[in-house]
Amino acid sequence: MLIGIIAIIIFLSVFVLIHELGHFLAAKKFGLLVEEFGFGLPPRIWGKKIGETIYSINALPFGGFVKIYGENREEEPTQNTRRVDSGHSDKFVISGRNRSFSNLSISKRALIIASGVLMNFLLGWLIISIIFSIGIPQAILITKVELNSPAAEIGLQAGDKILSAGADNFIKFIDEHRGQEIVIKIERNGEIKEFKTIPRINPPAGEGALGIALMESGLAKQKFLSSIWEGLKTSVEIIQAVFAAIFNLITKAFVGKASLKQIAGPVGIVKITAQAGTLGFVYLLQFLALISLNLVVINILPFPALDGGRLLFLLIEKIKGSPLPARFERYANTVGMALLLFLMAIITIKEIGII
Repeated sequence: MLIGIIAIIIFLSVFVLIHELGHFLAAKKFGLLVEEFGFGLPPRIWGKKIGETIYSINALPFGGFVKIYGENREEEPTQNTRRVDSGHSDKFVISGRNRSFSNLSISKRALIIASGVLMNFLLGWLIISIIFSIGIPQAILITKVELNSPAAEIGLQAGDKILSAGADNFIKFIDEHRGQEIVIKIERNGEIKEFKTIPRINPPAGEGALGIALMESGLAKQKFLSSIWEGLKTSVEIIQAVFAAIFNLITKAFVGKASLKQIAGPVGIVKITAQAGTLGFVYLLQFLALISLNLVVINILPFPALDGGRLLFLLIEKIKGSPLPARFERYANTVGMALLLFLMAIITIKEIGII
């Protein structure tokens, strides 16, 4: 579990840094003053000023951030104010031309905000393309073992590879031998093992005769250009599926039928990451690509504190001809972040089993 926690902290930090790198590059492209690019969250442990930007390492190892001059309108000096370097690392000289985020056109600000989501999409696309290029060996994998099931009693584990000619044939064999002793051959860490068990005649609903969940995997190795194209198509399909799942969850919430079991929190992600790692490197890559593409969908939702919420504020500014009050945006983002943290806390508590 500890390795899983460390791994997920590293992976999520990379995803967030890639996201923030998108904002950073876009801001630089439009000539804005990027005051700081930080790894982790404050307080700052170390920082070095290169050019006009501080590159910092911070105490909380969760992702990172980019501080763009003028992004926070409440803290921005008036347009003609110069901030003079007084010898401290966090002071900057503003050039004659205005290099403030808030001084850009709405379209350019929208591009900077959306660039983080774009980087997460490109990362997910890249990982999936790599998977297509290296291929996945054909296999029937156990992905879950139910408690107190025949499979659990004989010691079958998630990640075991069942040695059988196809999942359908294996399931048919099990169903034909309910109540009879059978021998199951599996491969675990390169070693062949045999287990004797008796499939249940009347198993609990949704568990099956053995009490295992299976995944039939396999993907033929593809050429470079083909893997790029298939990676793009698959990435788009995954995003569409995530949008559909979120829409379905919201729809059920309005009629009181939504369930938090459909959402994985920090504990669930750690468990899935550890499980994917036991299945092999390629399956871990698949899961990481899925996380990156999920971040695309979540961040683009029009909810305060998310990039989609900031884009919504820009759309309102475009329609009404002036920006919303800076204080209103700050309060909205604060409330939005509080709600997201509350939701995460509730999901975590349920995953731990306290409620």
